Amino acid sequence: MTAVLAAPAPYDVDAVRADFPVLSREVNGRPLVYLDNASSSHKPRQVLDAERAFVEQHYSNVHRGVHTLSQEATDAYEAARSTVAAFIGAPDAREVVFTKNVTEAINLVAYSLGNAAAGSRFHLGAGDEIVVTEMEHHSNLVPWQMLCERTGATLKWFPLTDDGRLELRDDVITERTKLVAFAHQSNLLGTVNPVEELVRRARAVGALVLVDAAQSVPHMPVSVAELGVDFLCFTGHKLLGPSGVGVLWGRRELLDAMPPFMGGGSMIEVVAMGGSTYAPAPERFEAGTPVISQAVALAAACDYLSRVGLDRIARHELALTARLLEGLRTVDGVRIIGPDTTQMRGAAVSFTVEGVHPHDVGQSLDDLGIAVRVGHHCAAPVCKRYGVPATARASSYLYNTAGEIDALVEGLGQVKAFWSA
Repeated sequence: MTAVLAAPAPYDVDAVRADFPVLSREVNGRPLVYLDNASSSHKPRQVLDAERAFVEQHYSNVHRGVHTLSQEATDAYEAARSTVAAFIGAPDAREVVFTKNVTEAINLVAYSLGNAAAGSRFHLGAGDEIVVTEMEHHSNLVPWQMLCERTGATLKWFPLTDDGRLELRDDVITERTKLVAFAHQSNLLGTVNPVEELVRRARAVGALVLVDAAQSVPHMPVSVAELGVDFLCFTGHKLLGPSGVGVLWGRRELLDAMPPFMGGGSMIEVVAMGGSTYAPAPERFEAGTPVISQAVALAAACDYLSRVGLDRIARHELALTARLLEGLRTVDGVRIIGPDTTQMRGAAVSFTVEGVHPHDVGQSLDDLGIAVRVGHHCAAPVCKRYGVPATARASSYLYNTAGEIDALVEGLGQVKAFWSA
């Protein structure tokens, strides 16, 4: 994304806001200003209604049932898979695996690689390398640390520059690199990473590529076919959908060759006391009763975002981000952690206020009805890199307004004055 996209929003934000019941409420006697979307977004009536209608009229367990409700549930579940595949430009719906969140999706890949037999293309051992970045969410860091502990592989990473970008050193990806895993967009810094360049470097040494797209898929057009990666994951609760559902997309030839993550019902082909064989993807990775109603609601969320238009949403958010960055520069003592321009960055903006702990910033803003996230945002190494214990983070979405950004900036001025008195 670049500043050229920062045009006035071509959709009716007020009409969008009317679809979200929670946005009409008050907090502490003030109109709610919800700027915690990088953590979880709210849900429009269309998503709530879709899940309710499915549960009330069609719910049953999926696959193998011969009665009407089971067939209806199976049809709805698989239709949701097709909707999600189309939403991210996947060529084959069976490349979409439903998980409970991004964390499970990444662990699925990590444990599958760790379960690979010696001699397999997925096998990892001493001398092999996994590459991440210093900006990763813990969900795209800890599973790889654990995999390295189990296999003897080595974890390496691209460090961060002072302005919140990746320092693309030439010695990080080597001939020993087997996997490169990185965030499309940082949840703390807002940085949008150079996917094309990282994929090029990985491909040059034959490494697999996994992208954590939790912060990008809800906010901008994303096509797995165009990105050219091997795995991509995102989660429902950041995308107007319910919690408890996420997505792992993987290339079909890889998913069909990878060993299972969990064993049990639904992921099998033939079971005998002496051993079992496994179903092809995606069933191979969806052991047990899957996230049926949540997947239906996630598909409804994808449809809603498609109707509004991800390109329009990206332009709207970029304009809000530019306004916020400009406003933060007017508040004495505010330090922006991450890129301070809209060039290659998203709508998550982290900051500190001199002399005020981030938790006090968050509590004081809540007194004004303004919801932001505080803490290390499951990205503790980033906070350590920039010498702060935590940050406050404001993150906008399709339903936020310029007036809400101004309310945050004004509120921060009040917070600074209060804690300086």
